[in-house]
Amino acid sequence: MSGLIQAFPAHFSMDRDDCRRNKTLGKNLMCRLKSMFAGSSVPERLSLEDTQQWSQSLERLLGSKYGLATFRTFLKSEFSDENIEFWLTCEDYKTITSSHKMSSKARKIFEQFVEAESPKEINIDYQTREEIKRKMKSPTAQCFDEAQKIVYGLMERDSYPRFLRSEMYKSLLETIAADDEAG
Repeated sequence: MSGLIQAFPAHFSMDRDDCRRNKTLGKNLMCRLKSMFAGSSVPERLSLEDTQQWSQSLERLLGSKYGLATFRTFLKSEFSDENIEFWLTCEDYKTITSSHKMSSKARKIFEQFVEAESPKEINIDYQTREEIKRKMKSPTAQCFDEAQKIVYGLMERDSYPRFLRSEMYKSLLETIAADDEAG
């Protein structure tokens, strides 16, 4: 019986340490986000309502500068940021108007993300990979669309739910809620 009593305070202390660690994680993330967007047109303060809305959809999360930055940080912490990096690179690629720049950028995207054994190889099927390879001869703004859809689906089904369950997201919500309560 006395062993149980002695074990309880240690467990309680561990919970308290976890709580402190989570608060620190949330505060560190808040500081990082603020510094990332200092001097930009992004609102100074991240609201609890905005942060809670990230859980409505991946599209809503990626549509928020703070949400995107937080999601990228989460994926980097898991060493699985190739999908979001590919998706963002493709979004940027679609804005290129010069055919010379498009061709050069398409080649870089292919070599970095699509080609088998590439540094940040994305998880797409063989047929999609081969189709993109064929399109590299004369790249268009849409040449990565199918791979981008696949990658978005993977993030939506895998990475995004993990993010919503993560200590990073939960502690950020807790930190913002506590800051709102404090005024």
